[in-house]
Amino acid sequence: MITVFGLGFVGLTTALGFSHLGYKVYGVDVDAERKKILRAGKLPFLEPQMDEVLKAHLNKNFFVTEDIKAAVADSEIIYYCVGTPYGKDGSADLKYLFAAIDTTIDAVQDENFRVLVTKSTIPPSTTSEKIIPYVNSKTGNSKNFAVANNPEFLREGHCWEDFIGADRIVIGCDDERGREKLSKLYAPMNIPIKCVTPSTGEFIKYLSNTLLATLISYSNEMAQVADIIGDIEVAQAFKILHMDKRWNNCNMTSYVYPGCGYGGYCLPKDTNAMFAQSKAKGFEPQILKNVIETNNNRPATIARQIIKNLDKNSTVGILGLSFKPLSDDVRDTPAARIIQEILAAGYKNIVAYDPAANEEFAKRYPALKIKILNSVQEVYNAADVIAIVTAWQEFKKVPELGNKPVFDCRYML
Repeated sequence: MITVFGLGFVGLTTALGFSHLGYKVYGVDVDAERKKILRAGKLPFLEPQMDEVLKAHLNKNFFVTEDIKAAVADSEIIYYCVGTPYGKDGSADLKYLFAAIDTTIDAVQDENFRVLVTKSTIPPSTTSEKIIPYVNSKTGNSKNFAVANNPEFLREGHCWEDFIGADRIVIGCDDERGREKLSKLYAPMNIPIKCVTPSTGEFIKYLSNTLLATLISYSNEMAQVADIIGDIEVAQAFKILHMDKRWNNCNMTSYVYPGCGYGGYCLPKDTNAMFAQSKAKGFEPQILKNVIETNNNRPATIARQIIKNLDKNSTVGILGLSFKPLSDDVRDTPAARIIQEILAAGYKNIVAYDPAANEEFAKRYPALKIKILNSVQEVYNAADVIAIVTAWQEFKKVPELGNKPVFDCRYML
């Protein structure tokens, strides 16, 4: 039996994944609206395939519960998939994680052995230096608990396939019983399981995300260099780069390709947290520092291109509000920062459209005074210039709509 705290992208995928494997899973979340939506058999966010999986397992193997004591009592493994946002200094905020651990320990009323597993992304050394000491202080160094981390490698828009068809499973745990229980949990998947120290497990996740962030920022910087030099076909150059046999047909080309910068939840959070953690330990990584700065500066560069020589009374059309296609996630989306820059420059007439994220964007960014429309055609009709900010496939038809200026910020046309 498993209890999962947090039913966002990672938590719900984890809960449904284990349900699909035949385990009984309890889902816990503090968001009442999210729980209501899930109990109705619907997803609280856009994620392909998972709506069918939810309907197949809801109230059979997967239960959204309010009775935390009963869930914990019936569980051998507790997963924490709560938010670990980064603060102004970039460091990870662990208050939600510690709150979930408190709730778990307070609910335990027996002497059964349990594994407390952090799936939320946390900086290297957090388990050994903060979580294990915290659990020990709450339990009196009880041998009835093992603490582990089990990083996720999920891409939004592909969460289900990335869980079911994972490349590898990483278990960061120093406790032998904990390692055995988690290894047994994943055994039916027949996927390579790598048991490492807790800090190694944490580091692998950051190693992955900071590399992806670096590739994205490198590509954006090179696109900016190409623009300054001039007479360079940027999209063509990168597509020819992808033909290099050293890529070996791996699906990394979307990272080594220029755009508006990385966004979403993981890459901004993890690059900042990794930089803050390293700096706190006495080393300031310059490449990572510049990756973050390049990404932070990218929206301003894009905005300047869009409004260059544009009359202040003109209407700017923004196509795409989510941080990537096949997702309605607008956290740290480049679109918001680009819109902020355009508004700050004195352009007050902005219209926008996204196939999936209109409502989510309006909810999360109420201070951005823009008009959200319902189609590509409506944006085209209303705008004097159009900027493609998210690479949704339907935006490829924009040049067919007329001869208005189109800024292909995703190099997709």
